[in-house]
Amino acid sequence: MLVVDGAEGGGQLLRTALSLSTVTGTPFRIEDIRGGRPNPGLKPQHLTAVETMAELCGAEVEGAELGAESLTVRPGDERHTSLRADIGTAGSVTLLFDTVLPVAVMGDEPCRLTATGGTDVKWSPTIEYHRSVKLPLLATQGVDATIDLSETGFYPAGGGKATLQVAPASLSPFDLDRRGDLGGVDLYSKASESLADRNVADRQAAHAREELDAAGVSATVQRVEYVEAASPGSSLLLRADYERTVVGFDALGERGRPSEAVAEDAVRRFTAFHDTDAAVDPHMGDQLLVVLALVGGCVRIPALTDHVRTNLALLDRFGSDVDIDRAADGTHLVEANPHPAVD
Repeated sequence: MLVVDGAEGGGQLLRTALSLSTVTGTPFRIEDIRGGRPNPGLKPQHLTAVETMAELCGAEVEGAELGAESLTVRPGDERHTSLRADIGTAGSVTLLFDTVLPVAVMGDEPCRLTATGGTDVKWSPTIEYHRSVKLPLLATQGVDATIDLSETGFYPAGGGKATLQVAPASLSPFDLDRRGDLGGVDLYSKASESLADRNVADRQAAHAREELDAAGVSATVQRVEYVEAASPGSSLLLRADYERTVVGFDALGERGRPSEAVAEDAVRRFTAFHDTDAAVDPHMGDQLLVVLALVGGCVRIPALTDHVRTNLALLDRFGSDVDIDRAADGTHLVEANPHPAVD
């Protein structure tokens, strides 16, 4: 059985292990889960990911309880295709979708997962990033998936609800060494109805457009909306379309943070990225690794972060053949051969 040290990888290491274990049929034991965090062990969002993946494939799981610092998973051969998950907190719905997606797309039947929790929360991509950036980018490789958002969930109450639907697909290897010229930039701004009287969503979008214009980049405001939510909050997504790829930068509002600061955060990170030759944004560089390791190809990422290093080491443990080379401009080209389990 494969034994994984979970001390430094955080929840992402566990989610990656769950995806790879299910696709490759490899049992694993993870020890010292989130041991490097101030509050180690399984939190509700991590436990939900374990339970959902166990239901998806009929896995045998030992140690799946809140606070557990070790866990054993033996994946099964079943594929349950209609799933529901309630994180019970503002834990990230999109990170749960990230765990299920690689497995669902490799399946033989369409898969549907409805999840409740946080849709626009810290330390995870917003639901709009998934719908407008990640899924369109994966669609170019053959992924057929959609996300339907029913309710938005901000921190701390959560209460968001979304449904991921994935059809089986034959995926092509990635070819994201170059991004090409910038085509256009779109802005998507959202805030809870409780913030409508302060025009939060409008101000986020307007200021982001002004900042981009000052940087010599024209942008189009695609959507400004106010939504019902259990907690007040806001989010902004900047989506940039290049000839060969799409990237995104999102930012969240919070108490005491002006709407203009939210806009400046997203724009600052986009302009820093635009000055590189990377083909995907920093978050996507990490999120694509599992699918890249399964289907093969190449992706130029902006930087070799700790998350990327940790995931690359785990991919190697699960039998993936992945290499990474640093270019003179500081970007890194990640290349992979298709995993033997999906050849």
